[in-house]
Amino acid sequence: MNSNAQVLADFRSQVTRLLQERDKEWEASRKLVEGPRLTTTLKRLIHEAGRADLPLSVRDAITLALGPADTARMQDLPGPRLKELTGLPPTKAVRALCVWLGVVEGPGSQWPLTVLQSDVIASFAQSHANPFDVLLDADVASLLDVGAGDLSFATELVEQYVAPLQQRQRELILHALDRLQPGSKLGGPLHPEQARLNGLRSRTGLSFQFYGNHDMFDLADLDGAGKLAPRYTIATCWAPATPTFAYEPTRLSQPIITQELQRTKGQFRQTSFSGEPALEVQHGARALLFPPWKFEIRGPLALLDVLARRGHLCVLGAVDTQVFWETLSQLLDEPRYRPADQPFTPDNLPTVFGEIFERLSRLAIGETVNLADCAPLREQISRVLPLLAGQERSYRFRSVQIRRGGVFPGMPASSTARRFSAMAEETPPWMVTLIPD
Repeated sequence: MNSNAQVLADFRSQVTRLLQERDKEWEASRKLVEGPRLTTTLKRLIHEAGRADLPLSVRDAITLALGPADTARMQDLPGPRLKELTGLPPTKAVRALCVWLGVVEGPGSQWPLTVLQSDVIASFAQSHANPFDVLLDADVASLLDVGAGDLSFATELVEQYVAPLQQRQRELILHALDRLQPGSKLGGPLHPEQARLNGLRSRTGLSFQFYGNHDMFDLADLDGAGKLAPRYTIATCWAPATPTFAYEPTRLSQPIITQELQRTKGQFRQTSFSGEPALEVQHGARALLFPPWKFEIRGPLALLDVLARRGHLCVLGAVDTQVFWETLSQLLDEPRYRPADQPFTPDNLPTVFGEIFERLSRLAIGETVNLADCAPLREQISRVLPLLAGQERSYRFRSVQIRRGGVFPGMPASSTARRFSAMAEETPPWMVTLIPD
């Protein structure tokens, strides 16, 4: 048996084994090949095959077997090619590929998914100052807000977009989540007011859900219950938490991170407050209390990973200086931007980032630059979160836009973004708009 035939034979065996383990996905795949849904399914399969970690011969075989992409009838597909690829007749073969490539509708299938491709979204982002306006043009207006806090951004988004979407006979799907536990005495002003929650839940033209006490990196229970969509047109995070995302664990060792936390934040220890677990931080003469996970360091790679999985367009808003440069180091191609065990400081940032630091530092408030115009973007970013079925071990962003400032005309923003201008000790924040490929 020649090598190409052996590769295809191995793939057929893998498909067979997978189907034996995925009874529920196999049954769910039936809906994806019914009538008018077939064409959309084939397009999604071809797109996912191009992204999947597969031998080139298998990827080419899938593309040939499913093309052309506008095929509307199962009988028009090349049965012999599908048989050679999967060992199954056409309908079952397409269903098997749906399971293999992870496009089967799971519990979250009640939520519609946009069919817009990344190149179209990237073109939109390049030509529009407000990335959230894609909600008006996309076939599905959906947004996931992680670390939603007091829901101030969600409220502004609703006020700006629900009415024009209603005029188009469409609704806004808005899901928000935050790790703060509702009713906790910790976290203070970051808790959403009940009146705000009630207003969002009762708003006509809006499908809104808020999930408190949920870590954005542990959403299996929400996904399993179908409460979240597999992917949204936009995924956003406003004011990514410091120090959670200010240090990258793949770049900095734990002793270095702990040393930096003690140097910049003060001594800290786990304690309790009114019966709740809490983190006590000695800040000068004062002892400050925070939720117990406040100093859990996840790093920007984890945040980028979750946003790239959940959004076709990703927006980081009101990013402070420390989180911004740590994040930027993970988006640029050259390893020199990720020096091992060297925390970024105002003194070494110009040295590490060189001309990029000078160029971005000169940006006026509201000014935008494509990061790829400053230096090459990383072609492969390794995933740091557990892999899902059919998911590649790495991904990339085809477009990264940097904009200076926290609040921009005509664009919704969070309350934290609006407070930056009054923070005398803080430098102006950043907005980062990313398009996963």
